[in-house]
Amino acid sequence: MSPPAIELTQVVKRFGALTAVDHLDLTIPTGCCFGLLGPNGAGKSTTMRLLTGQAVADAGSVQVLDRPMPAASKDVRARSGVVPQVDNLDDELTVAENLGVYARLYGVARADRRAAIDRGLALARLTERPNTVAHALSGGMRRRLLIARGLMHRPELVLLDEPTVGLDPQVRQQLWSQIATVRADGATVVLTTHYIEEAERLCDLVAIVHRGRIVAQGPPDELIARTVGREVLEVANGRTSRDQVERLAATAGLRTRDAGTGVAVLGSEQLDGEVVDGGRRRDATLEDVFVALTGQELT
Repeated sequence: MSPPAIELTQVVKRFGALTAVDHLDLTIPTGCCFGLLGPNGAGKSTTMRLLTGQAVADAGSVQVLDRPMPAASKDVRARSGVVPQVDNLDDELTVAENLGVYARLYGVARADRRAAIDRGLALARLTERPNTVAHALSGGMRRRLLIARGLMHRPELVLLDEPTVGLDPQVRQQLWSQIATVRADGATVVLTTHYIEEAERLCDLVAIVHRGRIVAQGPPDELIARTVGREVLEVANGRTSRDQVERLAATAGLRTRDAGTGVAVLGSEQLDGEVVDGGRRRDATLEDVFVALTGQELT
């Protein structure tokens, strides 16, 4: 069997009094799509920086592509594709020039750079705009180019930090297609995201991160089923009293959580019929898992 693409053992990263990563153990198999799910400040972006050598652990060990970090940072970066959360395209360069700069930085041989740039243009769906300067691109085009820039050299490992943040649903789905393309080439993909649908759609495995630690992990469907059940019953405020709903749940041995405009009963498939006036049944999601485990919303 192949060694894991990533293995973190008891990793700690502090910034002054803040412990961003707290004795983190994480193993990511080669060839899978792995999602780190959690709110701002959970330690996701710091973990990504540890994987690229941009941050150095205060304790513990970090292995990426079977190499120790940060000692092997140069080799690992050449074999990886990194898509940052912050747009750092060079606005004064054209689309093709932006790709060309990174082809050199990724160590693509001179004879192969033209093919890599063409592959990047295709991935970004910008084959008709190689000579357009980056500042003239729309937000969606820029994000597609940013992702293609990290994928054009066919990396073994792709690290995506909030790849679709702030984008409308149509552009987000276009970017999912880009990620699916590189997965089909056999790359390991690691992404951080706030978007539940994104994690459920793309990821083979997810980890719920809270205060620098992993509080649960597994395949999305299995994680949902074992943590909160298959179904959630949401009851709007004012239709039925919260006390009544919580008593009903307690009698059935079920948990509840605040649902913003009402209360949600987790694992409501165990209840018979529409037993609460005004209740709405829906499939349980990873957000239910996260709130149940941490008491926080994914914001």
